[in-house]
Amino acid sequence: MAIKIYDSLTGEKQDLPNSRPIRLFVCGPTVYDYPHIGHARTYISFDTFNRYLHSQKIKTSYLQNITDVDNKIIDRAKEQNISPIKLARKFEKEYHDAEKLLQIKSVKYARATEHIPEIIKQIQTLIRKGHAYKIDNDGYYFDVSTFPEYGKLSKRTALQAEDATSRIDEGTNKRNKADFVLWKFPDNKNIAEPKNIFSRIIKKITFKIVDGEPLWHTSLGWGRPGWHIEDTAITEHYFGPQYDIHGGAVELKFPHHEAEITQQEAASGKKPLVKIWMHTGVLFVDGKKMSKSLKNFIRIDDFIKKYSSETLRLLINLHHYRSPINYTEESAWQVNNTLKRLRRMIAALSFIKLKGPISNDVKTMLENTEKSFQEIMADDFNTPKALASIFELLNIIEPKIWKLNKNEALAIKKLLIDKMVIFLGTGLKTAKIPQNIAKLARERELLRKSKQFIQSDLLRKKIEEVGYIVEDTPMGPLITK
Repeated sequence: MAIKIYDSLTGEKQDLPNSRPIRLFVCGPTVYDYPHIGHARTYISFDTFNRYLHSQKIKTSYLQNITDVDNKIIDRAKEQNISPIKLARKFEKEYHDAEKLLQIKSVKYARATEHIPEIIKQIQTLIRKGHAYKIDNDGYYFDVSTFPEYGKLSKRTALQAEDATSRIDEGTNKRNKADFVLWKFPDNKNIAEPKNIFSRIIKKITFKIVDGEPLWHTSLGWGRPGWHIEDTAITEHYFGPQYDIHGGAVELKFPHHEAEITQQEAASGKKPLVKIWMHTGVLFVDGKKMSKSLKNFIRIDDFIKKYSSETLRLLINLHHYRSPINYTEESAWQVNNTLKRLRRMIAALSFIKLKGPISNDVKTMLENTEKSFQEIMADDFNTPKALASIFELLNIIEPKIWKLNKNEALAIKKLLIDKMVIFLGTGLKTAKIPQNIAKLARERELLRKSKQFIQSDLLRKKIEEVGYIVEDTPMGPLITK
């Protein structure tokens, strides 16, 4: 079955490239603050996509960059009176910790600061080919007028790029308003006798922190890389000038991804840069863009303390990756309850002991669910519709679960876990019941059978008070966390 993915550049669904492994690059974070659930929206989506490809026996090479040199990092470090490198490492660790909490795996990370030679090499190529120019006391810029296809991803022209400047692109002597910086000269123009200096050699390139600004001494002069150039220098180093899929948040489409296409295709002379562009939708909180000033900024670790990583993963995957998400506390609560229901179903299926063969009805139901699931996922990675096919199966099973035999229950459980592990990470592992809880449940069952209902209800409440539920079933008491 051919897997088709919507390409943001052409506006059409394209066949998944035949390359093996699939070379997937996703724009990583700028590490100057704690990761929040807006970041999770993108990184969970691409982890789910990566897991889905692996479930189809499709190998991938998944790469993310880490932007660890940037105006935001420099400004935040100055506010805290610490080194920008120290601040970047602190928040890079926070990002990796959050990725672990979210069970995101199989990613190779590449820091911008560890790829300065590759960045310089690509800028030199652009200068040699006439696509870049120098502004004294400012930096090297890309001249968008030399690339007629500028704007083909965002469907904007250079003349429409009034707001194309971002981060450190605000040069006053640029040839065109949409021109973007490739190499930024230092703010402190005299670095012969700099203040507050830290210096060392990295890959035979002298690195200094001058007045809180990270700088490298290269053939282009003292300076630091622009935002856009790090991505293409890194991807060219690991994947070559062309690769399979580039992903990221839709907010990055313009100007960041537009600039990536422009500089890489101009440097290599090869088109297209990637075969498929995938963009994830925006996450809002209570209908508004997330912001600390609005007090709706939700850190990933804070969310997981309140709910769980599986709850956040399920919440994200209940929306198509290209669709916006409006996060509310009510939506998180509802998703958490859905997850409890799934776990209860897995526990119940594991509890069934009746012997017997798998009936034709159950076989047909499982085959239909599997077929529907695969068709839906192959059509632009439609996670909400795929999850709906799983929930439809649950709706059929739930009313007659205690009429199933062990082999039927195991077959259903296997399908559920195999599919849900793509969305949830750990799947649907049921919690181990402590011996003291199991003992209380047995005592309660004896009281119930002897019709001592007041005493049995007291034991039920005692069990619930410590976080467990006892459900009376035809198979005996089922205990769930």
